[in-house]
Amino acid sequence: MRIVIAEDDPLLREGLALLLRAEELDVVATAGTPGEFLAAIDEHAPDVAIVDVRMPPTHTDEGIVAAVEARRRQPGLAVLVLSAYVEQAFATELFSVGAVGLGYLLKERVGRVEEFLAALRRVADGGSVIDPEVVAQLLARNRRPDTALSELSPREREVLGLMAEGLGNTAIAERLFVTDGAVHKHIRSIFAKLRLPPDDRADRRVTAVLRYLDGDQR
Repeated sequence: MRIVIAEDDPLLREGLALLLRAEELDVVATAGTPGEFLAAIDEHAPDVAIVDVRMPPTHTDEGIVAAVEARRRQPGLAVLVLSAYVEQAFATELFSVGAVGLGYLLKERVGRVEEFLAALRRVADGGSVIDPEVVAQLLARNRRPDTALSELSPREREVLGLMAEGLGNTAIAERLFVTDGAVHKHIRSIFAKLRLPPDDRADRRVTAVLRYLDGDQR
């Protein structure tokens, strides 16, 4: 797995590189600005990019913009975005064009090394992952009585959150200590209440979850 890291904080950038190299992963380049990051993408054609949301010069959404541009230049590039805070607009913007090989994690997750590496590998394998805390906060922010989300039962909301993390049916069943059949039933009910066609592909599931968390109740 060939990795490029884009992070303007030199301590975190080098710390990430050391962590990944200790796991025998190939960090081919690190970058402190969006321009350096895109140049590294062009030069090294990595498998995965780890990108900070807020980068120079304005420290707003430069990381997201650079990640989208990197995937335009190199279709199929897996991208794991790191953010210090839950930023709903950035999460939905990132996943708006599909969720294959995309992840959005809070930076604090890096300290939980096994979880971070598992998320990185899931994204590299073409899956999607959203930080559990991001999911929880987005769900909490969208508990308006006039949305389709309000129709979900507590168990369905749990399943929805795990779907958003990128887990498949079997993994959700193991996490909730229920059968695969029970999970499938909950997912059918969720899609029905959200007026979405059922689809077992993880990328469509995560994209649909984010669309509804963002308040798009079409």
